Amino acid sequence: MWTNPNLRCLLALAILCLTSLVHSREIGSQGDPQNLKCVTHNLRKMVCTWDISSKRRHGQTEFCYTIDDVIPKCFKTKEKKVEIPVPGSSTTVKITTYSISGTAFATRHFEIHKKDISFVPLAPRILSLTPDFSTSTLTLKWSDNGSAFPYGLDASWEIEILRKETMEDVTRESYNSKLTHEDIIHSWNWKSDMPLECTSHYARIRHYINITQFDGHKDWSDWSPVEVVPGKDTEPSGSGLFPQDTVVAVGSNVTFCCVHEEGRQVQRMSYGAKDYPLIRLSSRSSAIRVLNASASDASGTNIVCRMSENGMDGTVLFVGYGPDTPEDLSCETSNFVIIKCTWKPGRASGLYGVRGTKYSLIESISGKNVSCEVNEMKKERVCGFPVLADQKTYSFVLGVSNPIGQTEASLLVDLNQRVNPETPEKLTVSENSSTSVRLRWFINGSFAEIRLLCQIEISSAHSEQKLHNVSMPGGKFSTYTAQLNALHPYTKYRFRVRCSAADHFWRWSDWSGTEEHTTLEAPPARGPDIWRERSPSGKSLRIFWKPLSLSEANGKIVSHEVSCYLLEESLEHKEVTEPSNSTEIKLGRNDCVISVVAKNHAGSSPPSRITSVELPSDNVKTDRAVAMGNGIYISWNSYPNMTCGYIVKWCHSSGSEPCSVDWQKFPSNTTDAVIKSALFRPGVRYNFSLYGCKSSGYQLLKNITGYTKELPPKRAPNFTVEETSSDSILVKWEDMPIEDCQGFLEGYRLSFAKGEKDSLKPRLLESGNPELKVKNITDLTKKSLKILDLQGKTSYQLDLQAYTAGGLSPPNSLYVVTKEDSVGLIIAILIPVAVVVLLGVVASIFCYRKREWIKETFYPEIPNPENSKALQFQKNICEGNKSLKTLEMNPCTPNSVEVVETQSAAPKIEDTEMMSATTDTIVPEDGSDSETENHVVVSYCPPIIEEEISNPPMDEPVGLSQVVYIDIQSMYQPQIKPEEESEIDIVTTAGYKPQMQLPVSALKIESRSPAEEESDKTAGYRPQANTNAWNMDTPDSPGSVESNNENASFGSPCSINSRQFLLPPKDDEDSPKPSNTGWSFTHFFQNKPND
Repeated sequence: MWTNPNLRCLLALAILCLTSLVHSREIGSQGDPQNLKCVTHNLRKMVCTWDISSKRRHGQTEFCYTIDDVIPKCFKTKEKKVEIPVPGSSTTVKITTYSISGTAFATRHFEIHKKDISFVPLAPRILSLTPDFSTSTLTLKWSDNGSAFPYGLDASWEIEILRKETMEDVTRESYNSKLTHEDIIHSWNWKSDMPLECTSHYARIRHYINITQFDGHKDWSDWSPVEVVPGKDTEPSGSGLFPQDTVVAVGSNVTFCCVHEEGRQVQRMSYGAKDYPLIRLSSRSSAIRVLNASASDASGTNIVCRMSENGMDGTVLFVGYGPDTPEDLSCETSNFVIIKCTWKPGRASGLYGVRGTKYSLIESISGKNVSCEVNEMKKERVCGFPVLADQKTYSFVLGVSNPIGQTEASLLVDLNQRVNPETPEKLTVSENSSTSVRLRWFINGSFAEIRLLCQIEISSAHSEQKLHNVSMPGGKFSTYTAQLNALHPYTKYRFRVRCSAADHFWRWSDWSGTEEHTTLEAPPARGPDIWRERSPSGKSLRIFWKPLSLSEANGKIVSHEVSCYLLEESLEHKEVTEPSNSTEIKLGRNDCVISVVAKNHAGSSPPSRITSVELPSDNVKTDRAVAMGNGIYISWNSYPNMTCGYIVKWCHSSGSEPCSVDWQKFPSNTTDAVIKSALFRPGVRYNFSLYGCKSSGYQLLKNITGYTKELPPKRAPNFTVEETSSDSILVKWEDMPIEDCQGFLEGYRLSFAKGEKDSLKPRLLESGNPELKVKNITDLTKKSLKILDLQGKTSYQLDLQAYTAGGLSPPNSLYVVTKEDSVGLIIAILIPVAVVVLLGVVASIFCYRKREWIKETFYPEIPNPENSKALQFQKNICEGNKSLKTLEMNPCTPNSVEVVETQSAAPKIEDTEMMSATTDTIVPEDGSDSETENHVVVSYCPPIIEEEISNPPMDEPVGLSQVVYIDIQSMYQPQIKPEEESEIDIVTTAGYKPQMQLPVSALKIESRSPAEEESDKTAGYRPQANTNAWNMDTPDSPGSVESNNENASFGSPCSINSRQFLLPPKDDEDSPKPSNTGWSFTHFFQNKPND
């Protein structure tokens, strides 16, 4: 429906009608003008504004004003603001308001005075706000609109800088200017402490014009519209670390910011190796601030920004110094084409490459300037400026700058007084004669307006260095020449040249290259120094001459002419070519005057003459010279008749090579000299001959021998041992050759001490040998020495050394053994023999005197049992048995034998007596106490009857006897201590104990006490050895099968006086030996024959 155009038109018409109706109702409403205010912006026009009291809508307003009683001017306006001229003093204003329909409904009159008018300049307009990102500088430009104001008004400007999106105030600075009735564009720079890329920067400006003639109120203008320099954080793709590779001065405070993309965060930022706290600038920018930065390396200091998601960015900061004022600025010319200025730069800036210091040379008089390319590595800087035509005075300003700062130095130069010519080139030498040459050289430069002073250096190998100065007019790229005279013939010279300004000396040029030149030859200046030697036969004469020095030869000597004259008559003439320095002339017995002339390519020398006459000499002595180290000192007495001086001649004293003759001449008033020669060697002996010169000939005065320096001998003399004895050695040595002495021999040193060859003992020449003895032999004629007071049959080491004033020679060693001392050997044998004999005699005497004690102690007498009365039984015992034998242990009927044991502290063997029961021997009763003896009753077997004895009747007397024994066994046993005696059973310590107890059942033994029965068990005869060794073959032996004797007894080979076998079986060699055969003193006496 609404799409129909007709309907749309009808709707618009209805709205218009309603609006007209509303306006018609407001006609006739009242509203008065009020609050009239007038403000001027340029002192010519003013803007007046007012308010209407009624809030109803109204139409136009009629504004009428009268200035200085002039006809009023009226005009209608729909706005409540009009612009009218500024009155001189006052103005009348009438304001009438009209309704929308055009009907006036209020009028108001106002009186405006000049003091009621306010002066407020218009807001300035910023022409441009330009950023310099490399230096973080903002440049603001605006117009002062000065054409709108009278000339000479003072204007003050207030500039405000804001930062970040929130427009935080950074700084507000003032700027003053003077209006010139013209529109002037002003420029103002501001350096930010933060890189401009970090965030947005804003600028605005206002101003105040101070008009002293204006009576009204004056005020600041409104702020200009804001100009903005957007930061990188406002760009969608903006990111990075700023500033990039900037340069600051040492001690500066620097801000770095890291701009990143949306969605990332800065985690940390570091300067060098140190992290700094973050400063948040915006959602996409963070910063750090480094205070008091120190000088960086040549490569700068790294700043790193680390972000989330492994993001990282970085930059480099270069921290250095501003340039120092150049020192020692100096300018000079070397060719009048270029002026070269040099200076010292002072302290190094620490900045290199594109950030290094730049130099420029400005000439103030001409206004020209040049840029200087300098080498940073050199201590001195150099810059060239072209010489200007017709300008001799130059005023130079040297400008120095780097990214941190700049400075300058100035210098005023008169070019004619600062000339340092180029190095002379192409030096050549041409010869004029043997004593003069001409030099030529070239100098690159235009010196036509000055004079040059050139210096020529002349040097040779055989003369001192000389300097020759020559002055000459300068030329333009010219060649210069100089003549040199008074040179020496046939001499190799070296020449070089340098030059400077002659009138105003400033500096010498560098030396030219050296040029060598040899002058031409000239005849020798003098004849050679000559000497002669007559042969031992006297028929020929050898002439010697010394070569002339280079300064005397004046060229190369090619030959020598030798002539012999006698009364102006030439006897012989010959020419000797080089390099010979001697020749021989046959004279026979004649004498002549010898003449020698040296020749070179330029001519001959004056002749040198010497006579062949040699005057006889008597009592010619040989003296020693004194070694001086660098020569040999000789002296002689003055000889008044020697009118033409002295000659000292020498040569080597020995050697396989021919003697090389040399000589030296001295005036007649000389009495000593130090002879020096390049051929002298230390340790070599030289023989000198002193000749005196007379008009009639030469006379030998004395011979002298010596060394320049004495050295130790090369070796020791060979020596041998000629004779040895038990206490002496005779040593003999040989003479040493002179070549080995190396000095005047002063003696020999013979050292000796005990020592084995190849032993580890110290050598003789080593310190610390207390046995070392030294013999010093100063008599050089002595060639042998006898060493006494030695030990016989001893090895000695002998060292022989020769010595001079220079020291000892190396030792020559021998090892020798002295002979054996026979007398000592005899004494060594006789003394021990005599001592042994003496001891034997003393021992024999002692044994003889103590023989009884020795016999009793070591050889006691043992009684023979066969002679003992104790074994002599009565005849009624075993009567009728003819075969009864003493102690034969054949089977028998045992009888009781009572053995009495006597304990004694010192047992002694005594005769033992066996007694029958009918004897008077009193046997103590069993159990009785006795302090001295105890007794037991043992079974004893009487002698056996060959035939078996039947049991006798009970009433017949029984062959029972009792025998008393001394304890033979205990005599050889250790003595028992008293405390141990009580522990020993009396029965077990009884005397002689047979080794076994045979039962005697067939015998009727009267009853005994229990003690006796117990004693029978342990008593009886007991063999001491193994019973298996006994003879068991007897018919009645216990082991015999033929024997039925129940109480058989073993046959014992033992004696009652012994514990060992006395009668061992002889037939059975395999019988076992006794096991307890320990040795004792008693064994030594067991084989003693019975008495």
